[in-house]
Amino acid sequence: MKINQKFNEIIEFAITREKEAVQFYHDLQEKSYFSAKKELFNSLENMERKHIQVLTRIKQEGSKSIDVPAVQNLHISDYMVTPPADSELSYQDILIMAMKREEASYRLYTDLADKNQNEGIRKLFMKLASEEAQHKLLFERMYDEEILDQG
Repeated sequence: MKINQKFNEIIEFAITREKEAVQFYHDLQEKSYFSAKKELFNSLENMERKHIQVLTRIKQEGSKSIDVPAVQNLHISDYMVTPPADSELSYQDILIMAMKREEASYRLYTDLADKNQNEGIRKLFMKLASEEAQHKLLFERMYDEEILDQG
C-alpha cells in the first residue's frame, strides 16, 4: 500500500471518529436538563466539527502542515470508572464519561503513532493524540474546578 493511500485512509478513519464525537456531544445535549450544560456540549460539538475541517485541510496539504503542541495531563481521569451510558447521568458522570472518551482516543492515536515508521503518518497520529489530550485537559480542569473544589 502506498504511503499517500495509507495517509488518506488514516485521515478518513480520524474524520469518522470525529463525526462520532460530534454525535456523542449532540446526544449529550439532548440528555442535559440545564441550559449551561447544553451550551457546553454544543461548544464541544462545534470543536469536533472544527477538527473535521482541520483533518480535511491536512488531507489536502499533507503532513507538512501538521503542528503538534504539547498538552498538560492532570491525570484526574486515570483513577475513574466510566459510568454506565444508559443511566440518568449527573453532571459529574457526564464529565467522567467525556474524560474517559478523550483518554481512550488519545491512547489509540498514541499507540498507532508508536507503531508507525513513516514520519508523516506518525506525525499525523501525534497531532490527533494532541487534539484529544486538549479535550481531556478541558474536562479535567472543569472536573477539578466544578466537582473537586466543591468537595
